[in-house]
Amino acid sequence: MPAWKIVLFMILGILAAFLVITLIRAAFFVPKKRTYEPLPDEKVDHDRVMRNLSQAIRIPTVSYPDPNDVDWAQFERFHAFLKEAYPLIHQTLSCEVVPPANLLYRWKGKDSTLDPIAMLAHQDVVPVEAGTEDDWTHPTYEGYHDGAYIWGRGALDMKNHLISVMEAVETLLEEGFEPERDVYLLFGDDEEVVASANSGARKLMHTLKERGVHLDSVLDEGGAILPAKVGGILNKYLAGIGVAEKGYADFEVSLSSKGGHSSQPPQHTALGELANVIRDLEDHQCKAKMTDMVYNLFQKIGRNVSYPARIVTCNLWLLKPLVLAMMKKIPPAASLIRTTTGVTMAQGSPAANVLPQKASVTVNFRMMPGDSIAGVERHIRKVVRNQGIEVKLLKGKEPSKISPTDSRCFAILEELCMRTNPDNIVAPYLVMGGTDACNYEPICENIYRFAPFVVDPSLLLCTHSTNERVPVKALKEGVVFFKQYIRLASDK
Repeated sequence: MPAWKIVLFMILGILAAFLVITLIRAAFFVPKKRTYEPLPDEKVDHDRVMRNLSQAIRIPTVSYPDPNDVDWAQFERFHAFLKEAYPLIHQTLSCEVVPPANLLYRWKGKDSTLDPIAMLAHQDVVPVEAGTEDDWTHPTYEGYHDGAYIWGRGALDMKNHLISVMEAVETLLEEGFEPERDVYLLFGDDEEVVASANSGARKLMHTLKERGVHLDSVLDEGGAILPAKVGGILNKYLAGIGVAEKGYADFEVSLSSKGGHSSQPPQHTALGELANVIRDLEDHQCKAKMTDMVYNLFQKIGRNVSYPARIVTCNLWLLKPLVLAMMKKIPPAASLIRTTTGVTMAQGSPAANVLPQKASVTVNFRMMPGDSIAGVERHIRKVVRNQGIEVKLLKGKEPSKISPTDSRCFAILEELCMRTNPDNIVAPYLVMGGTDACNYEPICENIYRFAPFVVDPSLLLCTHSTNERVPVKALKEGVVFFKQYIRLASDK
């Protein structure tokens, strides 16, 4: 037999063996079977939850980058509302205001030798964009309840979370529950001010650090429970537990020129030259990488798809380059695998008939864990061909550390998600935006970002936008989850 035939038969034999192994592997590529007891019935005053969230929305605790622009009286109103709405909390827990308006509650546990747990939320909300007020179905700060939703700024980000935590603690106190370890409730006043140089959460952290407090765990906002439904392939819910968050950096990139009268323009003005700078930045994105976090997320989802589809998902190790190439073409997917580059603002001359003496663009970067602000600046200077650019960091914060998935707290969150609904796929993931949680890294290693609210993805688009609203059904589920979390996480 000719050598080429022998080689051909060997290749065909290898392919056939690979196909057989893949078919067998796909049949066993399923989630580990574990039986979870459903969550017990928990007392929840649903009417009180809805009433208090509506009232919380009516108090416009809007934050701004300049503290002088903030109406701090609204935060004082909010504090007074919480004191009236939750009397047992304010009788039992110590409560102090860390200036200007951060709230620190301490619920003393039975055993002072145990590291405390902390539950985070922020009181502030983003402003409504001027000119869009009349676009709302219901007034922005009315807290309107139509029977299915509660509408208003903060309904999803994140007064729903804060009120649900307070409801959980108040109800546990009504039931006579006492935690084994201390429980801290830490509510910042300026989370919505991105990369704040002097954030409220950092002040709260320093207050605890000065008192020698080391936290066992931190739970803040982050992933929700989203439907993961693909006809005939997947019919589950995805509960993403944020174990890390991206960093943030705004860089100003500028060029200078002679300027002058627009009637005698050069071939390229400073803005024209800057167009090439923008093209260089957009055409040379930061390197994409399939991190363990993303790979494990795909593995979790892949084990839950129907059998024919599992033939593909069980071979992600082989298809990784193809998956990576596809993800880079889809902006939301690309943000999971690389530091993103977004050119967001431009500035030239002050008048239409004046050539700019200096033109600049603002470029926003969201850095992957492992990258850095310094690394982003090096990237800018490397990919931009025009060496005459000036690069200036406007503001930024480094990416967070990655919290472990083998901790006691992560196991509790995973168990509660599965006990809430056995159709939940629980997986660690990377939070694209920023939270207060990263500020607590100096006093805690186990930091997680999870909001136990079942919401449709379309509703998430209303966050920071018009017609923000939350399903009232999700509020009860959130309070039940937080009650169970406090019971388990505050135990020994």
